[in-house]
Amino acid sequence: MSKIKFPVLLSVLSLMSTPVLAVEKHVIEPQQQVATIDAVVAVVNDDVITRLELNERLRMVVSQLKKQGTPLPEGAVLETQVLERMIAEMLQAQFAKENGVRVDDTQLDMAITRIAQQNNFPSLVEFMAKLESDGVNVKKFREEIRAEIVSTRLREREVESKLVISDTEVDNYLSNKSKMGLDNDEYHLAHILVVVPEQASAEKIRAARERADQAFAQLSGGADFSQVSAGFSDAKDALKGGDLGWRAGDRIPPAFMNELQNLKPGQNTAVLRSPSGFHILKLVEKRGGSAPVVITQTHARHILIKTSEIVTEAEAKKQLLEIKQRIDGGAGFAEQAKRYSQDGSAQQGGDLDWLSPGQTVPEFEGAINKLQVGQMGMVQTQFGWHLIQVLARRNTDVSEQQKRQQARVSIGTFKSEELYQDWLRQLRDRAFVEYRLEEK
Repeated sequence: MSKIKFPVLLSVLSLMSTPVLAVEKHVIEPQQQVATIDAVVAVVNDDVITRLELNERLRMVVSQLKKQGTPLPEGAVLETQVLERMIAEMLQAQFAKENGVRVDDTQLDMAITRIAQQNNFPSLVEFMAKLESDGVNVKKFREEIRAEIVSTRLREREVESKLVISDTEVDNYLSNKSKMGLDNDEYHLAHILVVVPEQASAEKIRAARERADQAFAQLSGGADFSQVSAGFSDAKDALKGGDLGWRAGDRIPPAFMNELQNLKPGQNTAVLRSPSGFHILKLVEKRGGSAPVVITQTHARHILIKTSEIVTEAEAKKQLLEIKQRIDGGAGFAEQAKRYSQDGSAQQGGDLDWLSPGQTVPEFEGAINKLQVGQMGMVQTQFGWHLIQVLARRNTDVSEQQKRQQARVSIGTFKSEELYQDWLRQLRDRAFVEYRLEEK
């Protein structure tokens, strides 16, 4: 039976095709169901989370942890962690509803169709049939996907759209990276995050620190990192063992890098402080970065005759052939481009400057690659018919440009996560949340 792959954000969903397992502490006997089905374990503004909903999520989480081979945290600890995540999800859903952020069925079907295609299913119907045969509740699957899309849109709207990264930040980031000798190193990391609420009282900060210290004590005693992460971490990836995957050195805050450089693979840091809370990082692996990136660039110019309802493909091709004949006869390419080309480059004599791979549509790039320096050729693309001339070629090291772009992405990733955690804390601070876990 083929295994269906889901996006990272949907990791919890992938376990739905496995047998449901229960945390022993909360196994519900048949005679208990009537008493527990309507029990409320948390009030979140005007909504509630029931014992039945919490138990169902616990079963899913336990199944996921077992599937990953992660030792289970203590029952009460795992229950609290799962409930906190459910509260965070509900708060985001409420905010989305209040602000008109929604995903209709058409958009949802498009998203699920993409997932089906990624898993090599030719149609949405066949994909859904496969899910049902694997024991997945299709209705619940659809709503989980919808919630993930809404969460992503909220993050884009409330966080990503407000990110500003200056050239000075990029310069400073690269300078610090170079000073620390991090140009070619990449790190496979896992982490534990204990969040400190914004404007937290001294008591709350102390409680968060004590919780982080407890996690560190368990790690020092030989406990499995993924188990401790599942039991203590507030990060969204906690139930995946806190795995952050591979990260370049410039995607890791300098304060953390100072600690990581003293570690060997398999070791973890002490408790570290950041604006978002307390962290413990584990260095899983370390490797050297990539070699300099050298690409072949082509300096080219072109003349474009567009096709339209008035100008057919045959007419456009004929007109371009006449222009080519004039150039072959001694007319200047730039002069003909300025007079006839229907592209924005016409005033520059059709000059496109230096082109890198992937910068133009495939048909255009393919035609350029077949031409020798000085040669002309014709090609049809979605824009019309082109007469192309290759002026020169060069091999260029674009490592510096890539470094700057990667630095910008890395800065954005770090700032985005900080802003996102701030936004979640603000959302929580404004909410009314009442715990009723003891009422079982």
